[in-house]
Amino acid sequence: METNPGEGFAEWAATYRRDCPSRTVVEALANKWVLYVLGALRRHDRPMRFSELRRLLDGITQKMLTQTLRALERDGLVRRTVYPTVPPRVEYGLTDLGVEAGRLTSAIGAWSVEHAQHILAARQTFDDQAAMAPQPLR
Repeated sequence: METNPGEGFAEWAATYRRDCPSRTVVEALANKWVLYVLGALRRHDRPMRFSELRRLLDGITQKMLTQTLRALERDGLVRRTVYPTVPPRVEYGLTDLGVEAGRLTSAIGAWSVEHAQHILAARQTFDDQAAMAPQPLR
């Protein structure tokens, strides 16, 4: 067994510290609505209006979509474009950084679809075992 974890281990291990800036990025990307918004914008491969996103993302509230889009814009993943029309038209599209993050979220989405039945079966097995009365040891 190797006792020296190798070159770069200290830097890698530092990512698990609470003061590592990458933690805030992971926390942002781990939000389910962030995953869905990035995935939707990437899948459509064009800017989308707020109402389009809202219709596509079943279950998201207007407030949550607004908060998610603002956070993604703040993080530099989404670009908000306002067109000077009456009423104003607003579109959201991915930045280059957002396209890259969208690849990751799309991979997570594809993996989830591919393995959903396995996960659901494992949950059912676990729940069935947990529901059984404990048996005394002999």
